[in-house]
Amino acid sequence: MAERTAFADIRADAPDRPDRAVVRDALGVGVAVGLSGFAFGVTSAGSGLTLAQTCVLSLLVFTGASQFALVGALAAGGNPFTAAAGAFFLGVRNAFYGLRLSQLLALPRAVRPFAAQWVIDETAAVALAQPTRRAARLGFTVTGLTLYLLWNLTTLLGALGAEAIGDTDAWGLDAAGPAVFLALLAPMLRTPTERAAAGLAVVLGLGLLPVLPAGVPVLAAALAAPLVLWAKGRRKGGGAPDARDGGGAGASPADADASPARGAVDAGVAPARGDAERCAAAQEAARTTPRRAAPAGSDRPEEDR
Repeated sequence: MAERTAFADIRADAPDRPDRAVVRDALGVGVAVGLSGFAFGVTSAGSGLTLAQTCVLSLLVFTGASQFALVGALAAGGNPFTAAAGAFFLGVRNAFYGLRLSQLLALPRAVRPFAAQWVIDETAAVALAQPTRRAARLGFTVTGLTLYLLWNLTTLLGALGAEAIGDTDAWGLDAAGPAVFLALLAPMLRTPTERAAAGLAVVLGLGLLPVLPAGVPVLAAALAAPLVLWAKGRRKGGGAPDARDGGGAGASPADADASPARGAVDAGVAPARGDAERCAAAQEAARTTPRRAAPAGSDRPEEDR
């Protein structure tokens, strides 16, 4: 009962998944995504960051999209503050994951600051897919631990490998970061609105790349989401007025004449239709007429007159 009231999506009576199944799914996500740390280590080293800087970035930031955005902007010669701003805005989404997961996991207060480091796309996806709070906690913990350890290990190995091979551009490894980012993003574009926002972001980013400093086109591309949502709202709001609104400024005379009937329907009083309604109205009139026509000397109480 407490679980149902604390978080509506988790039902106390929901069948719990076996721990083995939860751990299997969590390990699959953690290993698959954790291996992409190789690409980040190579890209970061190729952008000019030292081995220590690359490893500290993975240890403390630990959000792949933001890390790739940061080193990508630096590699293109962008201003460090602009690159950091782009990475920050990409990482803001994790705060919204945290709002949802705080209710779902209901962790002790002493544990929450440490768990916050693991609030990313993959841990949120695994936790939210579970039917009970216990399974959600297990999935979040296994995914976060596996991904954190493997991501940092592969970051170190990727940076060491980049230093060993020298010029990463000569091997074409400068494209590893964008390729991994697109591979993570593509499966998330499920609806037409999401695909439209992604397409517009690509157009804005590539179109502004020749005219704006490095890193700024990434920030400008973030405007694609509100623009698509605004256009979607305009398209929905541009339709014909709802019949329940009683017309409006542009309503036709027929709509205006029908507005009382619409008002009656909205108020819960249906218009009289058919024999049954007319019979009921006649009975009501017969019952009330004597009361209104009662003589002055009647024995009925004064208040009935």
